Amino acid sequence: MTRLDPFYLIVDDAETAELLVPVGVKLLQLRAKDMDPERLRDAVRRTKAVCTVHGCTLVVNDHWQLAIEEGCDFVHLGQEDLAEADLAAIRAAGLRLGISTHDRAELSTALAAAPAYVALGPIWETKLKAMKWAPQTPARLTRWREQVGDLPLVAIGGITAENLPQVFEAGADVAAVVTDVTRHADPEARTRQWLAATAPWR
Repeated sequence: MTRLDPFYLIVDDAETAELLVPVGVKLLQLRAKDMDPERLRDAVRRTKAVCTVHGCTLVVNDHWQLAIEEGCDFVHLGQEDLAEADLAAIRAAGLRLGISTHDRAELSTALAAAPAYVALGPIWETKLKAMKWAPQTPARLTRWREQVGDLPLVAIGGITAENLPQVFEAGADVAAVVTDVTRHADPEARTRQWLAATAPWR
């Protein structure tokens, strides 16, 4: 069973990864949107390099072909990407798979793909993007916990260093964060706060 750090930082470029991974991040997703292929490959290579140096697990969002080509260990797919992905190629490359879920049907689809973890969100209202799903609330995490068994459960959406104990108490193993760190006035200091706040679950 995959063991994941309870603090899961999601960034959208290599520069942010290079700034924050050395602070102590051990689980990081590169969620690079709207990059041209050359810049995207460079971002994956740079992020992988800093993660390797600091013993951080890198998860590449969406771009599973690139993750295979660059020798990455982990890819995260949303439901639409999952439907179009070549799962046989992903497995053959030894890539571990994380999958987003928002309802029971999506959870069933995710579990059928034998993922390394399942994510549920948004737990609370999120600033990252407009979501067609209402906030899931920590209560649904508890229901997901019953469904996924020992599989790592990632909570995402509207989580801050202050409210994250609620997601762990509800059954999550991992709390994913984007804007509470990346849009903070001092991302490095906020990363340290997250590391301290997640320490009891590490």
